[in-house]
Amino acid sequence: MKKIIVLLASVSFVFVHANAQGILGGKVTGNFQTDIQMSKEDKTIGAQKVDEKLLSNTFANILYTNGDFSAGVRFESYLNPILGFDKQYKGSGVPYRFVSYKKDFLEITAGNYYEQFGNGLIFRSYEERNLGLDNAMDGVRVVARPYKGIILKGVIGKQRYYWDDIWQNDNGLVRGIDGEFSLSEMIPSLASSPVSLSLGGSFVSTYEKAGTKYITRNNDNYKLNLPENIGAGAVRFNFGYNAFALSGEFAFKGQDPNAVNNYIYRKGNAQLLTAEYSIKGLGIRLEGKRIDNMSFKSKRTETGNMLNVNYLPSITRNHSYSLMSMYSYATQINGEIGFSADIMYKIPKGTLLGGKYGTSIKLNYSNIHSLDMTPIDGYALFEAGTNGYETDLFSIGEEKYFSEINLEINKKISSNFKMNFMYSYQEFNPIAYGHAGNPMIYAHVAVIDGTYKLAAHQSIKGEIQALFTKQDYDEFAKGNWFQYGAEYNFAGHWFLAASDQWNYGTEQGDKVHYYNVSAGCTFGTTRFSLSYGKQRQGIMCIGGVCREVPASNGMFMTITSSF
Repeated sequence: MKKIIVLLASVSFVFVHANAQGILGGKVTGNFQTDIQMSKEDKTIGAQKVDEKLLSNTFANILYTNGDFSAGVRFESYLNPILGFDKQYKGSGVPYRFVSYKKDFLEITAGNYYEQFGNGLIFRSYEERNLGLDNAMDGVRVVARPYKGIILKGVIGKQRYYWDDIWQNDNGLVRGIDGEFSLSEMIPSLASSPVSLSLGGSFVSTYEKAGTKYITRNNDNYKLNLPENIGAGAVRFNFGYNAFALSGEFAFKGQDPNAVNNYIYRKGNAQLLTAEYSIKGLGIRLEGKRIDNMSFKSKRTETGNMLNVNYLPSITRNHSYSLMSMYSYATQINGEIGFSADIMYKIPKGTLLGGKYGTSIKLNYSNIHSLDMTPIDGYALFEAGTNGYETDLFSIGEEKYFSEINLEINKKISSNFKMNFMYSYQEFNPIAYGHAGNPMIYAHVAVIDGTYKLAAHQSIKGEIQALFTKQDYDEFAKGNWFQYGAEYNFAGHWFLAASDQWNYGTEQGDKVHYYNVSAGCTFGTTRFSLSYGKQRQGIMCIGGVCREVPASNGMFMTITSSF
């Protein structure tokens, strides 16, 4: 608390002093959100008793801007963290504060900041509040734009780790540089050309004291020689010609024995390649990704979602429907290879299938496999103190992690009524969540929803979802599901919704109804929502990064506001 008071006093002093110098007179903006949860014990769904009766997550941002100067703070309070968030977040404080200034071609930030190099394969500092993930950097960032089409970046600092004093703990130091060169902007003759081309490159290194780590092999103890400086580099390109675009990034990482890869010495690499074609009414996107031993953290003993230096994006589709996302895929950072394809087509108006308003069709396919790994002679796969395994660049392993094919059709029936139809077939391997040995899950999922505009600023929405699978053996496979719900919106300010998710196809437990009712209102920039019901245990994934959501039974309230 003393640190908070000192910080707020310091900020106040700076603002008052700045005002005396004629710098104030800028703009102050901010936003606020609080999530409040009450949950009771429910043995049927596995909801545990909440001793505190009430849990809450709260944050408030305040940003001051005046020309090229900006400064901000974020207050956070977890008293105590809502279910599913790491209990190490418990507490209150100001974990994020910064000042930033632009001068000539330089932009300098001191304090906390978020940044990303390319696609993030070797560096991404970001926040994903719904996952409880925040690896904000604390240090200095410099961005230079010395010439049109050239952007240079430099970062140095440490990453946030819950409420720890990162400058007193042994978490590693992160340093990085990045450059991007847009030839289309740098060369005047290319400005009006249908060709666009940009090139980029990055280098990031971490420093952490070696410490001491022993392994046991054949009843003998061996001390590992742990590197203190670990480097990673990446190159990328973006090429475009009229309606066609091609982009790619290729990353490499030095020896990095850590807890995630079981302390092997194999070097890491990653490749991401994307091709797109887009014209009026048609869009095609192809993606390929390969990950090989790319865990990259600023502390080698960390195994959770914190202290990730890099980000390995997922190429599978992110679903908004709950049953569609029941078997979401988590990126396998120790090794995976896969591809995806998306086709989007708009059937023109006035045709037989397009009708009066046209019809949108989206087709998606994705397939992710393991790498074809061969053990080092005389050792097991991923045996500590060895190179771990051998594999070829284009090798595809026999083990399938995930595959999906889904079809979505959006159709406007009349000026007041529109519908959405979606079907998905998914094959999911529980090993993606660390449950090796469980059989593959095969699921068919179908969704129908429709929205009808009753009058000005009034609408009603209905939804039906169904999931069919024969697999029924633990919390990751519980047979068939059925869900239905309705939502009413009034005057653009009020809504009322109700739904029921029914696990009617399970043979291993009770056929539970996960009902939920919710209501809310919006006035200006303030929104209030309240819900009551049951939440099933499951996995929440965003961009290939996941966290477990425990079962709950009770109330959930959210208030958001901005100014």
